[in-house]
Amino acid sequence: MAKSDTHMTMRVVNHIRTLIETGDLQPGDRIPPEREFARRLRISRASLRTGIGYLAAMGVMDVRHGVGTFVADGPPELGKSSLSLLGALHGFQSWQMFEARRILESELAALAAERGREQHISAMSEEIAEMYATVNDPIEYLIHDVRFHRVIAQASGNPILAALMETITSALYDERRKTAERSRDLKESADLHREIYRAIRSRNSREARAVMERHLTAAQSAQDLEISGGPPPPPENGQATKKARRKPVAV
Repeated sequence: MAKSDTHMTMRVVNHIRTLIETGDLQPGDRIPPEREFARRLRISRASLRTGIGYLAAMGVMDVRHGVGTFVADGPPELGKSSLSLLGALHGFQSWQMFEARRILESELAALAAERGREQHISAMSEEIAEMYATVNDPIEYLIHDVRFHRVIAQASGNPILAALMETITSALYDERRKTAERSRDLKESADLHREIYRAIRSRNSREARAVMERHLTAAQSAQDLEISGGPPPPPENGQATKKARRKPVAV
């Protein structure tokens, strides 16, 4: 994302944060229509949408297509120190983040299969559809990817684990935004997310756990590739096996 685009995104984020902190926006409140809000902030509607997308991925805003954009119910997380800040202070490594994710999210997926309600299943289905619709737009895809994982955490029925996942999600989104445009094979990523969804919908906790672990292993390879900016190395024997030809998938 260009520096000017980042500036505009944070302008939207800071403006809405101020409205929340002053009480001018409350949980459940609808923000002004896009055209009016963009004019008020003196930015383009595209920049506003990017900022709103960032806030939606953070769980602060709830975008309801055809209805409007609302402040999400529950306390906003914007005023708290994020895991990304702690990572910058203490030198967290990418592999450590993914290890934490595998431990936490695989169990969250299993719990979601056991406890998830119809509203959660429906929300997952919507995010899967949006992922397939945005496979050619990595930044937009990332928003729905993050939201899908958030729904799984909520479906676990354990608010403590969901809160821990929210902290990790915020840090992950900040990092992934920097490299998301280098993502490859988002269709394959969407397919894996659909497998997770189907396992949860089928109440198959063992399968949900296994597919989530497989997805996160692939996601770690994908992020490493994005950071390096290069293609995966060729097989040592020079023969491209089916497994070697498969490109890593994004988060």
